[in-house]
Amino acid sequence: MYDAIVIGAGHNGLAAAVHLAAKGWKVAVVERADEPGGAVKTRAVTLPGFQHDLFAMNLGLFAGSPFFAAYKDGLVKHGLEFTGADDCFASAFPDGSWLGVSRELSATTQRIAVFSALDAERWRSMAGEFPQDAAHIFPLLGAPMPSWLAARSLWKSYRAKGGAWFGDLIRLVLSSSREFLDTHFEGEKLKAMMAAWGMHLDFSPDVAGGALFAYLESMAEQSFGMAIGKGGAATVINALTSYLKELGGELHLGRSVERIELNGGRASGVRLAGGEMLTAQRAVIANVHPRLVFGQLLAKDPSRAAFDARIARFRSGPSTMMIHLALSDTPDWAAGSELKRFAYVHLAPSLEAMSVTYTQAMAGLLPQEPVLVVGQPTAIDPSRAPDGKHVLWVQVRALPATIRGDAAGTIKATHWDDAKESYAARALDLIERYAPGLSGKILGRAAFSPLDLERENPNLIGGDSTSGSHHLDQNFLMRPVFGWSRYKTPVRNLYLCGASTWPGAGVNAGSGFMLAKMLAGDPS
Repeated sequence: MYDAIVIGAGHNGLAAAVHLAAKGWKVAVVERADEPGGAVKTRAVTLPGFQHDLFAMNLGLFAGSPFFAAYKDGLVKHGLEFTGADDCFASAFPDGSWLGVSRELSATTQRIAVFSALDAERWRSMAGEFPQDAAHIFPLLGAPMPSWLAARSLWKSYRAKGGAWFGDLIRLVLSSSREFLDTHFEGEKLKAMMAAWGMHLDFSPDVAGGALFAYLESMAEQSFGMAIGKGGAATVINALTSYLKELGGELHLGRSVERIELNGGRASGVRLAGGEMLTAQRAVIANVHPRLVFGQLLAKDPSRAAFDARIARFRSGPSTMMIHLALSDTPDWAAGSELKRFAYVHLAPSLEAMSVTYTQAMAGLLPQEPVLVVGQPTAIDPSRAPDGKHVLWVQVRALPATIRGDAAGTIKATHWDDAKESYAARALDLIERYAPGLSGKILGRAAFSPLDLERENPNLIGGDSTSGSHHLDQNFLMRPVFGWSRYKTPVRNLYLCGASTWPGAGVNAGSGFMLAKMLAGDPS
């Protein structure tokens, strides 16, 4: 008999397990895959000695999270190590120019001033105000929704900053990237550089709610830099699992949960493939997409029909493809050799181009020109590849889960298994336009289509790497559905965490830690 059983060894489930184990709970984590991590995995998928982050690469949210602050010493003891990037992200443009954000503010503003002296001053002002603003925004994002903690955070912000600032915050949360950026800046390239962050989720430039992510990521990278994992993002998972075992928790890999068992209307444990039963006295925590929990893992119950129907309508965001390259050398960016130093290079040339890509994907078309996030981790952490060699991490956004056609009219396949290699070639051809000669440096390649992403991790339904759209009707109090944003479910003792719950996607440990604190009765 366990106090709690966690289904799914993604980082949120592991964070919940670590906190509960530290509070004296007897905890077991059960994972269907043979390795833990969920969407945070590092693997040699091209050639031996080349370590690739399969999905997530940026660990800045984890490094700045309340969970890491609480358990830093234990996680570092168990091997967690970050490598910082001072040259954080940049955008390259078709005319051979580029713009990028480095932690040194003067370097960033000098680049912006080439295009607009006014924008450079506005950026400097925004960056100067950010630390004080962040002190009010991040506590809100780290509070359960709704909660007295969130209410106190809002009231404290109102008292400290005044009604005008509070109104600006509400406007920021509700605005699209374009609305926010047009209000503050004049240069189209600066706007494109910032708006590219919205495409990491499912915010094209004109979708309401996208401004917050574009603002926070841009300012956070300017203020704190970017953090990636030494040797790979899996350093987080390795430390979590090792720490959990030291605390007395158990990790069961390669054990698929077939059913969440109920006793008297409450979750009482899980039945594994093969019939073995594990029982939980206090909680079953599903670090699993809610559509899978209520569509597959629970028996149907007429009293729950309305809730189940709402969960079934929980929308996925657009899909993602991942391409991993083993290289003989870093890309030679036509815009300038300085781009070799940046952790991310976005190929998202304008607000209009991003809007077209998003619209085509949502219509079921393979975009003629996708948005690319080109990660250069070995520019920051050379240990991921043999001496002198490099890896490239390419996220292809946004894509359709089901292919209805090709916007370019050249790919006839409508199943991802048949279209994958052709579309990966399109993405690499796009990089080649910005970095001529890349194809001659490729030593090995591995592409993961949206369908491959879901096969690797069933929570990524349709290849949605964010486990559910983050549009306003599915965010904050509405994630995953209104009335159930505090991790509880209609089934007593059954709780949800993970990217499908508040605060959403990203390696932030937010939902797992907040849920575990609530279960443990920690003061808020």
